[in-house]
Amino acid sequence: MNPKIKQRSKRRPRRQRRYRLITSGLLMLLSFSLGFGLRFQAKAASAKKDLCQDIISSQAVLSRQQLTQLLTVPERENRQAIEAIAEDPYCTLTAIEVRAGVSAERAAYPLAFDPNTWLVVLYEDEEYVGYGFKLQH
Repeated sequence: MNPKIKQRSKRRPRRQRRYRLITSGLLMLLSFSLGFGLRFQAKAASAKKDLCQDIISSQAVLSRQQLTQLLTVPERENRQAIEAIAEDPYCTLTAIEVRAGVSAERAAYPLAFDPNTWLVVLYEDEEYVGYGFKLQH
């Protein structure tokens, strides 16, 4: 048997290879566009949940000293321990579920030395459960 003939029989026709190449390219393009769409939806949902619900004190800010004191308060301390240091927050954010079935209230305090950064304090019922920082754009 001639080796050249044998080699040709294993090759796929050009048309079939071209269709597979086009199909795989379209699938990759579709997956990228779907991924970007989901990313933008998640970002929009995240931005919506971080909006102020009620503005409590429009002049409220945290000084460096207050921030240092707040960061030393142990978790599961009474809410009044935080309020004794920081008084009224700038606003309250939408409640979230950190643990299944337990709603957590959130209070936001802009930092006096960096107004674009907020300290967000979480409360479950009347207990302080933690904090996080949120960057404003």
